[in-house]
Amino acid sequence: MTSIADLRKSYERAELDETASHADPLQQFDQWLQEAIAGEVPEPNAMTLATVGSDLRPSTRVVLIKGYDARGIVWYTNYASRKGHELAGNPYAALQFHWVELERVVRIEGVVEKVSNEESDAYFHSRPLDSRIGAWASPQSEVIPGRGVLVANAAKYAAQFLLQPPRPPHWGGYRLKPDHWQFWQGRRSRLHDRLRYTLDADGAWTRDRLAP
Repeated sequence: MTSIADLRKSYERAELDETASHADPLQQFDQWLQEAIAGEVPEPNAMTLATVGSDLRPSTRVVLIKGYDARGIVWYTNYASRKGHELAGNPYAALQFHWVELERVVRIEGVVEKVSNEESDAYFHSRPLDSRIGAWASPQSEVIPGRGVLVANAAKYAAQFLLQPPRPPHWGGYRLKPDHWQFWQGRRSRLHDRLRYTLDADGAWTRDRLAP
C-alpha cells in the first residue's frame, strides 16, 4: 500500500509570467475560467467559500459561481445557513478555485454583500423547478431527524406552489467584492508561479510575484 506521504506530482503543463498575464485580475480570472471550461475540467464553476464565525472558527464549503463582473463574484444560497449567519456577523470571506487538470489555483479575498432582490429573483426563476422547490424544502444547516423530512417538505411545497414557487425570503445571492487575488500555476521542482494582485486605495491593482 502506497504511503500518503509518498504521493507526488510533477507540475509541467504551463507557466504564469508577469509579462504574459493581464494587468487586471478579473481579465486573468476570465481567461483561466474560460480555459477550464473549454478544457472540460470537471465542475470548473465550483469554488470553496471560507467564512469565519463569531467564535473565530473558520469553516469552508463548496459553492458554485453564478456570475462575475467588475462588481465581484456571485453565488446563491440559503441566508439562514451557517455561512449566511457567519457572513452576517463578519462580511469578509475568501474563495478558491482549484482546476487540478490545469495545475492552477485562484484565490480571492474581499468583503461580501447580498445582491439585489431583483438579481436574486431573476436567477431563482431561471432554475429548474425541482431546485426551486428544494430551496423551500431544505432548512439548510439545521439538524433534521432523517431524509424523510426533506422528502415530505418537497412534496408539501410542490403541492402548495405547483409550477410557480416564489423565491423564499431566506434564499438569495451574495457578491464578494475582491480586494486581493492570487493566481498559482504549478511548475517543475516545486518552483511554482504565484502572482498576487492587491487593490490600492486609488482603485488600481498592484501585481507582485510571491515565492511559492
